[in-house]
Amino acid sequence: MADYILEARGMVKTFPGVRALDEVDLQLKTGEVHALVGENGAGKSTLMLTLGAIHKPDSGTILIDGRPVSLASPHDANAQGISIVFQELSLVPSLSIAENVFANRQPINRFGMLDRKKLHRDTSDMLKLFELDCLDPSTLVKDLSISNQQVVEILKAMSVNPKVLILDEPTSSLTETEVEQLFVNIKRLKQQRGISFIYISHHLAEVFRIADSVTVLRDGKKVCDAEVKDIDEDFLITNMVGRKIDNMYGVRAPTDAIGDVLFEARNISRGDDFKNVSFSVHRGEIVGLSGLVGAGRTEVGRAIFGAEPIESGELYMDGKPLSIRKPQDAIARRVGYLSEDRKSQGLFLNFSIKANLIANHLSDFTGNTPFIQESKVNEFSRACVKDYRIVSRSVDQELKFLSGGNQQKVLVGAWFGINPRLLIVDEPTRGVDVGAKSEIYALLRNLARQGVGIIMISSDLMEILGVSDRIVVMQSGRIVGQIDGKDATEEKVIAMAAGSLSADGGCEE
Repeated sequence: MADYILEARGMVKTFPGVRALDEVDLQLKTGEVHALVGENGAGKSTLMLTLGAIHKPDSGTILIDGRPVSLASPHDANAQGISIVFQELSLVPSLSIAENVFANRQPINRFGMLDRKKLHRDTSDMLKLFELDCLDPSTLVKDLSISNQQVVEILKAMSVNPKVLILDEPTSSLTETEVEQLFVNIKRLKQQRGISFIYISHHLAEVFRIADSVTVLRDGKKVCDAEVKDIDEDFLITNMVGRKIDNMYGVRAPTDAIGDVLFEARNISRGDDFKNVSFSVHRGEIVGLSGLVGAGRTEVGRAIFGAEPIESGELYMDGKPLSIRKPQDAIARRVGYLSEDRKSQGLFLNFSIKANLIANHLSDFTGNTPFIQESKVNEFSRACVKDYRIVSRSVDQELKFLSGGNQQKVLVGAWFGINPRLLIVDEPTRGVDVGAKSEIYALLRNLARQGVGIIMISSDLMEILGVSDRIVVMQSGRIVGQIDGKDATEEKVIAMAAGSLSADGGCEE
């Protein structure tokens, strides 16, 4: 019997101007979870797509059970037992759960017709794996929450009974409960069925919870392999970024004083999304907006920015009423909003880096004419690429060809470019590696140092604790308490968000 269920030897893949994989090796044992980590652009996705036969390698060999195989298409990869769960959903929204899970493999009855009863029965059995048998298999995917769509994507990959399941950022859209259920299922599948997993994630804590071994990539090359039990998070971070990061979140310097009140929301409400929300932001202060999924954090941020209406309540800037009815009003008053979904709400992926960097403040580049001045655009864009360490061939490169971390830094640059007085950042480091996270935190701290008020909405509690000067906690559309950053702990924030701790720190009766 072969030592490995899957091997990749000497994988090379080159794109125009980029050597994405440079003689990369990978070994995967039967029934193990092997994590693949690295910064954005390290080669993780390229290796995954090559193993799944979506990319054809320039050179290298893939072996299944010790046998060299030729994979000409994703169908070949599936036939050899390799299945992929993509971070970007590949579902058809207008089809049902069942039709997506068993796409092109629906059961047929003896008359050659679709056996809908069996299709729904088999889908129900799959949904039980995630304790979602309450869902009707005939439900259209477009009517599901994003987290449930992610579950359907996972079930679709599992339905082909793979030997190897590649999971690309599988928890990016899942709730904590769903993450726990995913981990339970991974352990069950590797123990009961002997399925092997390649687990790609930027959340290093997940690597230590679920993986047996790990491979680190950097700049298209393999840096090292390790058994997870023999290493710690500092080892991974140092090997991923090529340097030691002592404090990823940074610290407020003694000279970085927080000023007087810059912005206030007073009793703002909208339907069932949020009610009577009041809080303030001081000059130079980073206020973390925390809470469980569905608490109303994003809705409050979008309302302040004018993306969705406020039905009652008032906003104030410098103690004066602030009228924002649409995003253009917010930008004109130097209020910015970095959205949580960069691809569908924040960026124009088919446009160039420079077009994205100037899109929200075009008038800054027209001078006294009605035309965009290209020289100003190029000067600004090149400065952004340098200041935010955006890795690209040129400012004319289309955004869709950049890694997720570099796309996020373009989004940061676009909103920093309006010279904001108040900046709302919603999940500012979602889907980026630890190196890019550290850089984004440093950029936010530098902005605060200049007197800008920042509202940071995040589902990453360690991020909230690490960066916030003050934490505002929401539950069911209402603010349930505030905690000074230096006094905040994970336990306090979670208890308050869950409703078991009052605003003054005492237990609820």
